[in-house]
Parts: sequence; structure tokens; C-alpha cells
Amino acid sequence: MKITANARTVLERRYLAKIDGKVVETPEDMARRVARNIASIETDPRWEELFFEIIDNLEFVPNSPTLMNAGRALQQLSACFVLPIEDSMEGIFETLKNTALIQKSGGGTGFSFSRLRPKSDVVRSTGGVASGPVSFLKTFNAATDAIKQGGTRRGANMGILRVDHPDILEFIQCKTNNEEITNFNISVGLTEEFMQAVDADSTYPLINPRTGLPTGELRARDVFSLIVDGAWKNGEPGIVFLDRINRANPTPHIGEIEATNPCGEQPLLPNESCNLGSINLAKMVKRQDDRWVIDWDRLAAVVAIAVRFLDNVIEVNNYPIPEIEYMTKANRKIGLGVMGFADLLMRLEIPYDSEEGVELGRSIMRFVQEKSHAASRELAEERGCFPNYAGSIFERQGVPMRNATVTTIAPTGTISIIAGCSSGIEPVFALAFTRNVLDNERLVEVNAQFEQILREEGLYSEELIEKVAATGSVQGLAEIPAHLRRVMVTAHEISPEWHIRMQAAFQEYTDNAVSKTVNFPAEATREDIEKVYRLAYELGCKGVTVYRAGSREGEVLTAGHKKDQSQAEPAPQRPGPRRRPKVTRGQTVRMKTGCGTLYVTINEDEYGICEVFTTIGKAGGCAAAFSEANARLISLALRSGVEVGQIVKQLRGIRCPHPMWQDGKQVLSCPDAIAQVLEEYVHNGLSTAPNPGRAQAAAASRSPLRDRTDPCPECGGAMVQESGCATCVDCGFSRCS
Repeated sequence: MKITANARTVLERRYLAKIDGKVVETPEDMARRVARNIASIETDPRWEELFFEIIDNLEFVPNSPTLMNAGRALQQLSACFVLPIEDSMEGIFETLKNTALIQKSGGGTGFSFSRLRPKSDVVRSTGGVASGPVSFLKTFNAATDAIKQGGTRRGANMGILRVDHPDILEFIQCKTNNEEITNFNISVGLTEEFMQAVDADSTYPLINPRTGLPTGELRARDVFSLIVDGAWKNGEPGIVFLDRINRANPTPHIGEIEATNPCGEQPLLPNESCNLGSINLAKMVKRQDDRWVIDWDRLAAVVAIAVRFLDNVIEVNNYPIPEIEYMTKANRKIGLGVMGFADLLMRLEIPYDSEEGVELGRSIMRFVQEKSHAASRELAEERGCFPNYAGSIFERQGVPMRNATVTTIAPTGTISIIAGCSSGIEPVFALAFTRNVLDNERLVEVNAQFEQILREEGLYSEELIEKVAATGSVQGLAEIPAHLRRVMVTAHEISPEWHIRMQAAFQEYTDNAVSKTVNFPAEATREDIEKVYRLAYELGCKGVTVYRAGSREGEVLTAGHKKDQSQAEPAPQRPGPRRRPKVTRGQTVRMKTGCGTLYVTINEDEYGICEVFTTIGKAGGCAAAFSEANARLISLALRSGVEVGQIVKQLRGIRCPHPMWQDGKQVLSCPDAIAQVLEEYVHNGLSTAPNPGRAQAAAASRSPLRDRTDPCPECGGAMVQESGCATCVDCGFSRCS
């Protein structure tokens, strides 16, 4: 197996078998283990060799749980699960238990919280009131924090709420603070009725899921603007078009699709799972008349082998709970996708952001769709149709099918590192960059296709690679011919419109959905994001995830370029507080504390929250002095650009000897009271201006990895936001794949 040094590191860290911490398996051993296990139901030994060949050649790579677990004790091979959440305490916590079992085995989980009754609705069994979907979303998030998936994967979730749920405004804003609900991606489930109301600038009804009756109405454009604002601030929430997803539901007689897996590319029925795998398009080329062309014959052959491989996975899989095994085997959904598409375009000298590039994407996926469906039909003739075939869309068409769905475009963050290719259908994020190897050593990582083209053109040199690594781009480098600069474009050099057009082209010929991130520059406006959301709806996408560079807290700010050690490091910039204006606006909240009644005043200037004043009921004494000191330091931090969420995080949970209760919430101390007021103020959307700390971070971020999120929690490396998921380019750690 011809793999890069980075791929070997990822495999040794996460995939290869170990005994007492020592790696005892080679990459070839892993490929053989997987091939032998998946072919174990075959009577013809030829299939094991065919499976081994496409994995060993890195032409096809299955999803991570299959690579990790096939042929080993766990034998849990699926990546995607959707679990139901019913509107009862018993149902909610039964699902929470099942979530723990799935995540322990290495799977990602998706949920619709739309069936839960809204906040403050009646609970007849107790005479109390409901806490609402967001409270249980936080409960599931906390449970995921406690689960380490099989020692190799952390839990990842998708939470979806219908736009017509009465608690939708709270849901849209529940991830305003980047320190909260960190184990969930969230998406709003949009309906055709809502989108029509947005276009008409009219209202739409909110429906109580417990009663099925309207509880009020909202102006659709106001809600849409709030979604856009959240996406502009930190990429949350995303959107999924539920009615469009259900129009493509192959088994509508079995149930309605309400949720997806963590990255949104796999819509599933409740208690359904799916296993995925991706074909490396960078390998699907050959030389013809002194130029590179697509090897359509080899692509067709790999598609057919991969479909059989994925169908076999369903049989040899060990399912976490019986309900999932039943539903998965009844529909037999698989998700065959592609990766290395950007590398292929570069190899063929076709720009990503061009009509030719989009049309090639459409043609490739049409080919993969036709060949994969043909393979599934052949399997149906050999093995029988999926059990829920009667009543499916395929029965109506008179077409036999082994699998209810066959194709998916998944994020391939970790497996694309193993394959040494670009991720999914994403553009290349950087043509060259530096990554940490040891504390005092950096290694320049170069895109394989880019390096090969440079060598073929006689352009390669260490000096040129160093130049490219400084920015990740070749734009503006005279050493690179203009025709190559045009095709060697990176994610942030491609306009958001081209991102969404490419996603729509692949979606046209994909059974399930397409996981992709639409990248925006830091200076993008809310209007820019709204335009892309509307375009995605018009072009037929099933969902959208956006990411504006610099919009996540803790973003890595350095380019990672290897510095001349003789150069002194510049002194760190010391933040200074902005001046307080003469006039501010705000509100005062009364809180009960063990020290007396505390009045907390929050004021804003044009940039956001700028100060906090406190007055304690007991005048004088230490309580008043400490309260005033806290407020002064908080105000200084706010005007120096510190995020409100960071301040809340430091103050929440501080306890004094006399905690109190107010409005059903425990107030542990005066600092805890201030934190609660700040958190509620931001959570309710009362702050209308952005805190300048985020803007300063965005402006400072100008590196080849401009869409980096916070550093990798395992190795401290660069996390890159692609396909709706953050993946570490150093160790392969992924938040959702």
C-alpha cells in the first residue's frame, strides 16, 4: 500500500491493531483483514482478492468503523445512525441509552427533536411543565462528553428541529456560545410552506407536536434572517430541506425521514443505519495521447466491486441494538461516494470554479449512479430485493433493487488522508502547508497531485514549495504558468456560488445527500450567506452547511510556515480596552443570591456588550466590594474583546455557602448570578452588535488553513472545516467521521 508518512501516522494511531500499545498490524494486513471479513459470506474466494485489491490500491476506502472493526471483536461497521426521540421521559432516556451503545461502538448519531412538546407545555402525569427540546439536546450533549468511542472516535451528533416547532427560536440560537453543545451539529428542518412564506414575506404557523394544533405564528423572513445570522457568526445552524428529502424517500410507506447523520449527507428513518465507502477519483485516470483522461472502464469496475462490498457489510455487521438491525436489513441502504475530485480536476487541468468543472462533476456522478444502480439490480437478481421493496418507489417503477439507496457524498476527512487525496468533492484547502511533527520541528505537507504536476512540468523546487506553504496558494507566483494557476485554486479562492453549484451538480445524481462546506471569506456579509441559502434551495440541494473564515472561537492564527530561526519572534500584541462611549443602552435584571438581592445591569455600545454594573441589596461590606470588583473586571474584559461566552464559562458554577433558587434555576453565588444574566441576555438575542474580539481574530487569520477551527484536542494540530466537519490534518482526529 503506497501511503504517505501522514497516512501511516493516522493508521498507526487509530486503525491498525495494537497489543499492549504496540502496533502489530501493517496497512496491508489491515486491508487483508477487512477484505477477508467482508468476503466471508461469499462462496467464491475471488471476491476477497477483489476487495483487497481496491483497498490496497487506495481506489476505494470504506468508512472508518469498517476499517477499524472488521474482523475484530467489536465488528460494528456502520458510520451513520438515526434514533427516534419520542415525547415521553421513558422514550427520551431509552434513546439516550441506545446512543451510548452506538457511540461506544464507533458510530455517529442523528436525532430529530421535533416530536418533543415545547417548553412550558403541560405534563399531565406530574402536573408540571415541559423543559423543551433544547434542554434535552443539552442532556444528550453531556452524555456524549462522557463517552469515548472505542478508544478511537469521539461521539458526534446531529440535532434537527422543524422550523414550525414552537421552540424554534431558542433552538436556532442554542449554539451562539461556541463553548456549549460542542458534540452536536444542529440544523433547522425547513419546509416548503416555510420557504414559500419567506418568498412571500408572510407568516407561517407554529405547531405543538403534542396536540397537532397551532400555537402562534412567526414572520418567515425574521426566522430565516436569524438562521442566516447564526450561520454568519459561527456556521450554526445549518439547514436541511425536509420536504425535498422526503420526496426522494425510497420507502415512504415505512415512515417519514426526520433526521440525518452528523454531517447531513445521510437522511435516515428512525432506527436506521448506513455504511459508507468512497472511490478515489484521483486514481481513476490514465494517459492517452500525451494527456490524462478519465479511465471510465476502471471506474465502472471499482463501482461494481464496491457496491457488493457495502452490501456484504450489512450481513457481517454487528448491530448495537436489535431495532437497528431489523430496520437496516429491511431497507439495506448503502452509501457509495467519491473523494479526490479536486485532485482529478487538477490532473485534467480543469478549474473547479468553471462550467467545465461543474459539468464534469455532474457527468462523473451520473456515471457512478448508473453503474452502482446496475450493480444493485444485479445483486437483487442474485440475492433478492431489500425486504421493504413492496410499496417502495422501485416497485412502482418495476425495477428490482437490492438496496433502497446506493449513493452518498460523504465527508472523507480521515479516509482521504489515508488515501492521500482531496476530501470528498471539496476543493483543495491548501496546495502546501506546514504541520507540527515534534515540538520544535515542522514538516511541509504538499498536495500529491500538485507536486506531481510541478515535477512533470519541471517546476518543482524546495524554494517554490516553501513559498507556496507560506500561503497555501500559487496565486500571484510568477514561477507558476498562468494556465496552471487557473486550475490550482483553493477553497477560499472559489466563490460561494461555485461551491453551491458544484454541490447541486453532484446532488442531481445522488440517492441520499451531499456533505459539503460552502466556504466564505472572513469579510462575507449576512446577505452573502442568505444568497447561497436561497441558491441551494433553487438548485435542488437537500441541505447546506456554511463556514465563514475566522468565525469560530480559538481559531489558529499562524500560517505554520517554517520561520528562520535567526529571526526574533515579534512581541505579542497586548489587547487594550476600547473607550466607553458617553451613551450606552441596556437592561437591569434582579437576581436572588445568598448575599441578598443582586441587580445586574448589562450595557452595550456599537460593538456589543461593553460593561456590567452590579448593585447588591446589602449596601457596603465585602459582598458589595467583591460584586463591584467582579463587574469592573468583567467590563474591562468585554471592552478588550474577550468573548462573552468565555466570561460566562469562568463564572458559572462558582459556589457560595448559601445558594438560592429563582424561577426554577439554582443561583449558586453572585458571580454565578452575573454569568446567568449574561448568558440569558446573549441567548435571547438581545445583543445586536458583534463583540470585536471575534472580528479581530478573523482579521488576524490569513493562512493557508484560513478555515481552521480550534486546535485538535488530541495532538494540537490544525483542524480544517470541510464537508460540515472539522478534521485534523496532522493525526486524522475528526469530530464527526
